[in-house]
Amino acid sequence: SLNTMNFITRLFALCLRKNKMQHRHQSNRRPAVPLGSRILTDPSKVFEHNMWDHMQWSQEEEENARKKATENSLVKVQSEDQDKYEREAKILPDKRRQDFKAEKISSEHTKIINDNSFSLKNGMFEEGEKYWKKNYGGSSTAVQGYVYNKNQVKALTDHPQGKNCGEELGKVESFPGSDATYRILEVGCGAGNSVFPILKVLCNTPGTFLYCCDFASGAVELVKSHSSYNSAWCSAFVHDVCDDALPYPFPDEILDVILLVFVLSTIHPDRMQGVVNRLAKLLKPGGMLLFRDYGRYDTAQLRFKKGHCLSENFYVRGDGTRVYFFTKDEVQNMFNLAGLTEVQNLVDRRLQVNRKKKVKMQRVWIQSKFQKPFPSLHNPEETTKRHP
Repeated sequence: SLNTMNFITRLFALCLRKNKMQHRHQSNRRPAVPLGSRILTDPSKVFEHNMWDHMQWSQEEEENARKKATENSLVKVQSEDQDKYEREAKILPDKRRQDFKAEKISSEHTKIINDNSFSLKNGMFEEGEKYWKKNYGGSSTAVQGYVYNKNQVKALTDHPQGKNCGEELGKVESFPGSDATYRILEVGCGAGNSVFPILKVLCNTPGTFLYCCDFASGAVELVKSHSSYNSAWCSAFVHDVCDDALPYPFPDEILDVILLVFVLSTIHPDRMQGVVNRLAKLLKPGGMLLFRDYGRYDTAQLRFKKGHCLSENFYVRGDGTRVYFFTKDEVQNMFNLAGLTEVQNLVDRRLQVNRKKKVKMQRVWIQSKFQKPFPSLHNPEETTKRHP
């Protein structure tokens, strides 16, 4: 529904630093509604503000950035040290983690979402109902978070596998947030800088639940010890998204929204696709994954000295943390391979200014929204694999 889409967009804005996007965008071109409206038209006024939106790079600037990245990638980190950084990836300094999360959120977004911005009771459920009525007709029945018409429900219970599935569907599973009708997961929650502004909204919205995870147990403990934490509408847990064998504390295909913001870039490129594939399984049909991370040739990439490059566009910082710099096509390919459909995928180029030092920095981020499509019910076996 439109209300749900508005909520998802505003939720994304809540978790991004100085990002005023509040509407749906189209990919492969400049957004119809800008991410920001501060456009630099007079170069002599460049130091009047801290940030300028929608910066267009000249061919010369693009080429210079490419050369810098090529130069700082000539000397690679030795293989034994690369193995060490992989092993120690979980040992993320607290200060650095706070820096990461500071880039994700600012206080100006804590008021973006309000109780009237969306209707949770209908939300994705309405979209699912419209889908099945359009394609299969007839009245519909809610089963385990899906909407089936009566003939489809009968087919499920008559089919041998469907009967077992129906019996299983009748059971009330107990897990954190099992009674919720709208569920969100933030991956890499850190100390909760994004968690608590979101909870400010959710705690006043019946039927909602927030999951948040991090592989640092200390960070999760900080979230749980916060005065605003309440297990009635939030579950914080330790989790390594790179460990495919590690189960989540809830079933697959129950999430309406996943936030993946400045997290994927910290993971080794060889493991990224597996992480995205696993997260896609957690989304219910119509669910949305919201992504933002570093873009290719961002100032942070160009500032690396020789000897910090692990592999192409993948670097290690002085404190041992790692970072990858994406292109829009790479992001699109990863999420498409995971079975998600592109709703938005754009390059956010901005000019960040240090007015005191008179320094200009070209910032580049990738911002995307990918949706899990509704399944086809032409194959009865496909419906037997669904969870609540």
